[in-house]
Amino acid sequence: MGSELLKIAEGFSTIAEGLRGLAKAEGGTKTAEKETGKTQQEQPPVTEKAQQEQPATLEGIRALMAQKTQEGKSKEVKELLQKFGAAKLSAVKPEDYPALMQEAQAL
Repeated sequence: MGSELLKIAEGFSTIAEGLRGLAKAEGGTKTAEKETGKTQQEQPPVTEKAQQEQPATLEGIRALMAQKTQEGKSKEVKELLQKFGAAKLSAVKPEDYPALMQEAQAL
């Protein structure tokens, strides 16, 4: 029973990381929206090319993973993390960030 609870806790941890990424990604747009009166829909979408030009940071990867999870690819996201030897994003080695970002974009 203990191992099952640990698996459930890991799942909640992964979900929480994704939600944190979403909150961080939307946190800046909410402030800008209040100041300018523009909604997120009026702003030009971020292209995949622009995402590739940005350096791979934990926050950027977290936001991308959250986006992929919302697109219904949570199983693929989890498998990708496991490929890099991690059960959660914070356990991925920083030197693996660029490769992880590239593979996540390909999902």
